[in-house]
Formats: sequence, C-alpha cells, structure tokens
Amino acid sequence: MENPYLTPNSASPQSALPPEAIARIEALLSSGRRTILGIAAGPGAGKSTLAQALHARFSAQSQYLPMDGFHLANRELARLQQGRCKGAPHTFDSAGYVHLLARVRRQPDGETVYAPDVDRQLEEPIAGAIPLHADKPLIITEGNYLLLEDGAWSRVRGLLDEAWYLDLDPALRHARLLARHMRFGRSAPEARAWIDSTDEPNAVRIAATRHRADWVLQSW
Repeated sequence: MENPYLTPNSASPQSALPPEAIARIEALLSSGRRTILGIAAGPGAGKSTLAQALHARFSAQSQYLPMDGFHLANRELARLQQGRCKGAPHTFDSAGYVHLLARVRRQPDGETVYAPDVDRQLEEPIAGAIPLHADKPLIITEGNYLLLEDGAWSRVRGLLDEAWYLDLDPALRHARLLARHMRFGRSAPEARAWIDSTDEPNAVRIAATRHRADWVLQSW
C-alpha cells in the first residue's frame, strides 16, 4: 500500500534515521525478550514513515503494528452519528488495541497473532491483515493516542517498553495533511475544512501528551 506520508525527498527514509533512534532500538533489542516501542504524534507528523523505516532497518528482528487498524468501521460511525469526528479518540476501538498489545507482550512461542490494518483507499479497517510472529522480539507500533490518559487509552503507556513523541513543524505537518487528503479524493477546500475541524483539534490534544514520552524526536 502506498504510504501517503512519504514525500518526494523521503524515498529512502532508512538513510536518514537519527543515530539516537538506532541506538535506542539496539538497546531495546539487547534485552533478548519481547519489547514494544510506541511512536506517538499528531496527524501528518510522519509516524508511519518513521515506524516503517525503523522496521525496514531492523526487519529481521521487528514487526510493524499501526494503531489505525483499530478505527471503527464507517457503518458503525454512521450508526453512532460520528462520521464527521472520524479520527478522534472515541472513533477507535481503544480497548481492542490495548487487548492486542497485552496479548503480544505474552505471546507464546509458535503462536501467530493477527492484527487489523487500515485500507487508505477504502478508509476502512481490515481485520486479520497483519500477522505478528512470536520469533521477532520487537513490536513497533504507532498512532495518535498512545500517550493519551483518557479511558482505555490510558492503559497503552503501561504496555510500552519505550515511547517516543515525534514533533514536526506545524506548517509542514499541515501541508502533508492537505496533500494526503487530496490524494485520497477530497478537494482542496474540503481538505482544509477537515484539517481545521478534525485534524487540528486532535493534534492539540495529542501535543498535550508529549510529556509522557521517553524521547521527543524533532522534525525527522
């Protein structure tokens, strides 16, 4: 699936990984046990790109688990009359995400755990799309609300061995969001309206959680 966060200048993001990020991953792997790294940031900050670059760099030892697979389906959002809030904390199955993180922490040898993914063309979650194997010790998960202290989200931080917060210049993040929304079918006015009404309020809420991260990565 094409990654909407990649820009023309980031075709090989592995080459730009910060040395501290690599050192931190190596330290996590040195434990010799199942560990979970969580990367949090606002919409459009590049969480997916960073997580996928780390996974590619450590592909023999890591697996990638996006939080976005836990979006509620569009028909459920319609039933709840929450379609215009899609992407807000309450429009995810947060308890399901917590349950899956807890399950992979104690994953027995030989067991495969299946996680959902999201189809960006359909804008729908796809069940059972990501196999997570017991023989790869590092899970790299990313999403907006990993550091949130509300509801079931509050249980995520305790399941992470390390949490990073990805900070990005707001103007660049806004430009990435605009390009992403237009790529997936919104007009420029529609994209700007969605950013102003949904993405940016969520980004403000997410930024308030950065103090819970072990490391803040600036403008990767």
